[in-house]
Amino acid sequence: MRYIEGQEANPDYPHGENMHHMLTFSMLLSIVFGVVLLYAGLRGKIMWLTVWSGMLIVCALIYLGGDWFGYW
Repeated sequence: MRYIEGQEANPDYPHGENMHHMLTFSMLLSIVFGVVLLYAGLRGKIMWLTVWSGMLIVCALIYLGGDWFGYW
């Protein structure tokens, strides 16, 4: 990331604000894909797809919860 000449780096956002927004969008998209795949796994009775998509949703929610409460 580049800074304007004389501008100090912000330690709260070492990768910049855009990176934070991209990660948040990725987690929201993971929830959408997870729900679709969970439905497909339950409908087709495919255990690995059901478990994998369920864990994808859980991990995305954990990340978003940690982000919301300021843990990272």
